[in-house]
Amino acid sequence: MSLHGTAESTKHTSIVTVNAPGRLHLGFLDPGASLGRRFGSLGLVIDGISTTLDACLSSDDEDHYGAVPSARDELPRVKAHIDTLRNLTGHDTPVDIRLRRTLPAHAGLGSGTQLALTVGHAFARLHGLDLSAAQLAPALARGARSGVGIAGFERGGLIVDGGPRGPGVLPPVLSRFDFPSTWRVMLVFDDARTGLTGPAERQALAALPPFPQALAAHACHLTLMQILPAVAEHEFAPFAQGVSALQDGIGRYFAKSQGGIYTSPDVGRVLDWIGARYCAGIGQSSWGPTGFAIMESQEEAEHALRSARDAQEIGPGLRVEIVRGLNAGATVTWASAQH
Repeated sequence: MSLHGTAESTKHTSIVTVNAPGRLHLGFLDPGASLGRRFGSLGLVIDGISTTLDACLSSDDEDHYGAVPSARDELPRVKAHIDTLRNLTGHDTPVDIRLRRTLPAHAGLGSGTQLALTVGHAFARLHGLDLSAAQLAPALARGARSGVGIAGFERGGLIVDGGPRGPGVLPPVLSRFDFPSTWRVMLVFDDARTGLTGPAERQALAALPPFPQALAAHACHLTLMQILPAVAEHEFAPFAQGVSALQDGIGRYFAKSQGGIYTSPDVGRVLDWIGARYCAGIGQSSWGPTGFAIMESQEEAEHALRSARDAQEIGPGLRVEIVRGLNAGATVTWASAQH
């Protein structure tokens, strides 16, 4: 595969900043390919957490990679992506890249895809290449199962994709809605755990039993006839009930591979407690361990958080943030380099 794109005017003395929001993976629709097409995903782009990097062309003919302390572990992947892009495009001008923040790795928030796309977009802009996320993702080995992170990078919102029709082909976007601005997402983090990724993820998927066609039909029915109409009409209760039902079915199917419906039992206890007392769409994003409770308003989310803390349901190892859905994709901005 090669990437060449359409040349733009390169800003040699400028710094490009790419900021990519995180996403929640709300569930697969048919991981067993009961009709011949595998996976299919529902996902939501969220505000408040992101991967951000600055990049410019090097002034001394050498590459420079840097990061804030919390992001240093990601630098080898940044360098690997740059090497891949150079091989594919033929552009080898040295670059300076600094990671300003990253999404938590292996936490179910799409960190790998967003890192690859931020690096890819920065590289393309610096070298005058007009390349989209859909072009960059397969080149950087992203989008093999879900297209939510790629579409979310470009457009934000609540997204449904149709699963890939074959290896190396990105899943098509079937539906994209703006997420209601007043609804909120409570994120529950367990930083002591990580979700499955890489070879472990592939092994876990291969070891799962056949996904029942009836469960796939139920997941598709929930998505098409309950979750999406509720978002279109801003009806929170059926949306929350639909998401919780979708998550319950998928969570039970993956439970053997991840040690339960939730990768983190502590996260699971918090969400079950909230789900029993509030109207909320609860579940785990991807392999977790990050869990979520989608609620109707900021006030409702804050009340639930206070109540859970007062009841001592939120253990010392957990973090909680309340964020919004985001109806826009990544941002790319230019600034003058300081010399």
